[in-house]
Amino acid sequence: MTTAPSVPQAAPFYCETGNECTVFAAAYELNLPLLLKGPTGCGKTRFVAHMAARLGLPLYTVSCHDDLTAADLTGRFLLKGAETVWQDGPLTRAVREGGICYLDEVVEARKDVTVVLHPLTDDRRILPLERTGETLQAPDNFMLVVSYNPGYQSILKTLKPSTRQRFLTLDLDFPPADTEAQIVARESGLDADRALLLVRLANRLRALKGQDIDEGTSTRLVVYCASLIASGMAMETAIRCAMIEPLSDDADVRAGLLDVVQAVIG
Repeated sequence: MTTAPSVPQAAPFYCETGNECTVFAAAYELNLPLLLKGPTGCGKTRFVAHMAARLGLPLYTVSCHDDLTAADLTGRFLLKGAETVWQDGPLTRAVREGGICYLDEVVEARKDVTVVLHPLTDDRRILPLERTGETLQAPDNFMLVVSYNPGYQSILKTLKPSTRQRFLTLDLDFPPADTEAQIVARESGLDADRALLLVRLANRLRALKGQDIDEGTSTRLVVYCASLIASGMAMETAIRCAMIEPLSDDADVRAGLLDVVQAVIG
C-alpha cells in the first residue's frame, strides 16, 4: 500500500531518546540511505514523518507486502482511453521531484524490489527505468529510508548482507519507561501516573515476547489504551481491548496475560 506524498507541515510529535535525529539529518545532508530497525510500534514511522517535516520534505510512504513488486515502486504503463501512458510510482516520483521515499517493512517485499534500490544506495544515486529508457539522477533533496523488524522476520525474510551494507543503520527500541509514559500521557490526555502504570504493564508483557506471544505491546497500543481510559472507559476493559486481545487469539495465552495484568495493576 502506498500513501500519497504528505505535504511538509509542523513536525508531528516525536521524543528523541538518543542521537537518532542528528544521524538522520546528517544522512540526508550527505546523500546517504538510512535503514531503521526495531520492534513493531516503537515509533519508526512517526520518526520518519517527524524528520520529513523538520527537513521540509514531502514524504512518500510505502507499506511493503508479499505482492509488492519493483513496478509498484518505479511505475508502469496504463491504458487511459485510447492511449497508453506512463505513470510514475512513488519511488520514481520522489527521485524526480525530491523528497523522502520510506519503505516500511522492506523485507516483506519481493526480491526484485531490493535490486531496484541498489543503484540508489551507492555513489551513483541513479534510478534506471528500463520500460521508458530513462536513467534518473537523484537530486540532493532525495533520501531513501527503509525499515524492518528484525525480531519478527524469519530466516527466509531478511536483508542480504550486500543490501544491509549499503545503508547507514539506526537501531531503535522502545524508550525508557519514564519517557514512554510522557509520550503516552501527551498523546492520550491521560494523567502521568496512570500512563506510567500502563507503560510498566507493557514492559512486563514485552518481556514475554518469544515465549507466549510473538510481539510485545507496542507504544501505539499503550496510547490506544490510555485514550480509552481518558475518555472514561474502565481501566480493565481498556486494557483487555487494547493491550491483551491484540496480542493473541489463544484463550489460554490471554488468560496468562490477564494474570500479568492483575499482578501489575492489582
